[in-house]
Amino acid sequence: MAKKKNILDFRKMKKQGEQVAWVTAYDFPTASFAEQAGMDMLLVGDSLGMVVLGYQSTVPVTMEDCLRHCQAVRRGAPGTFVVGDMPFLSYQISDEDAVRNAGRFVKEAEVDCIKLEGGVRVATRIKAIADAGILVMGHIGLTPQSSGQLGGHKAQGRDTASARAVIEDALAVQAAGAALLLVEAVPPEVTAFIAKLLMIPVYSIGAGPCDGQLLISADLLGKFEAFTPKFVKKYANVAEVETDAFKAYIADVRAGRFPGEEHVYRVIDPLEEFEKLFREFAK
Repeated sequence: MAKKKNILDFRKMKKQGEQVAWVTAYDFPTASFAEQAGMDMLLVGDSLGMVVLGYQSTVPVTMEDCLRHCQAVRRGAPGTFVVGDMPFLSYQISDEDAVRNAGRFVKEAEVDCIKLEGGVRVATRIKAIADAGILVMGHIGLTPQSSGQLGGHKAQGRDTASARAVIEDALAVQAAGAALLLVEAVPPEVTAFIAKLLMIPVYSIGAGPCDGQLLISADLLGKFEAFTPKFVKKYANVAEVETDAFKAYIADVRAGRFPGEEHVYRVIDPLEEFEKLFREFAK
């Protein structure tokens, strides 16, 4: 197993121009497979609300939801850098609340870093959490928890006024003490500028090339069919594989082909002893 990466490794990778590859994970098996593949880091995103729990948005996701899934991912990938995503209202109320909930991720789920959405407006939250000794990743551009204010899940930074706001958010995140930054759904020209401007590693989800790339694992694997963002590249179609497997199972059960002789356990006492037992209960 490769050595688990830490923040010093990610800073070095940025300096040397080495790309970071990471995905979301929400359960033990996915985390285990990702670690075996050599993933640099994993995000237990509040996107679990949509791709695992079936909500229409990430807003209903709770701290308990995130912590439980972070714990499963940590067990599945003990040698991988794990980022826990702070859900809606776990940090917006106050700096104290933000630190308390960020601390729960570290204490109860053993994550290496927490992520929260927003730039200028959450600068005091980032500073408070970082001052408590917890690694923070910022998240700017399209921020799903506040997508209502953006008019929906829409790309940001596509005109100069919006790009200015995204750049200001990036600078605010770094100044507040964040160690890493995720940029979502922003034109590549803006993201590339931010990555050059900032000293901290800058990663992209649908925002073009920079210091590394993130994808939602359910999108990458073809497991989530409700919608597919423009920036997703599907590397598999697990939904089709699973559906076909279920269909084959149903057909085998209904035709009496399953279970077969190889799928059952044989008795160890003489069969006549079992027949005697059955007659006893059948009286």
